[in-house]
Amino acid sequence: MAVTKRYESPLGEILLAADGDGLTGLWFRGQRYFAAGLDDGREAGRLPVLEEACRWLDCYFDGRRPEALPPIHLIGTDFQKAVWELLLEIPYGTTTTYGALAAKLALGMGRPRVSAQAVGGAVGRNRISILVPCHRVVGAGGSLVGYAGGVQRKLKLLELEGAETGRLFVPEKGTAL
Repeated sequence: MAVTKRYESPLGEILLAADGDGLTGLWFRGQRYFAAGLDDGREAGRLPVLEEACRWLDCYFDGRRPEALPPIHLIGTDFQKAVWELLLEIPYGTTTTYGALAAKLALGMGRPRVSAQAVGGAVGRNRISILVPCHRVVGAGGSLVGYAGGVQRKLKLLELEGAETGRLFVPEKGTAL
C-alpha cells in the first residue's frame, strides 16, 4: 500500500507517494497522469522517505542544489525505467533533447535507433517529477515542449536551476555544448 503526503511548493500543491522501497510518485495537482499507479488503498501518513523528499524539495525550491536524492522506486515498463534512468544523468541546470536521449538509449540497447517519440512518451509518464528531472528535456532546438505539469512550470523549474535552454547536455558524451 502506498503512503502519501502533500507538499506546498511555490508552483502549486504536490502529492508525494512512497512504499517500503522508496519514493514512487511526485505529481503537481492537476497534472497529466496525476497519481498514476496509485490505488484507492493509499493512505496519508509518515514515512522517513517522504520526510526526506520534503527536505530535498525545500532545498530545491530555495534555489539551492540539493544533495543526494532520497531513495526512489521506479515503477514502469523496462523501457520506461531505462528512459527514467537516463533522466537521472542530466546534470542540474542543463537540458537535453528527446533525440539525444533516444540516441543514448539506442546505443545502450545495441539498436540502430530508438524513436524520440517513444522516449517522449516515457518521459511524459515519469511518476517522480522534479527528482527524476523530466523538466530538463526539451524539444529540438531548445523548444519548451512536453511537460505533464505544464510548460509554465517547466520554464519556472529551469529558471530556478539557472538552466540555459540553449546549453544542451549530450548524454552520450557527458558534456555540455
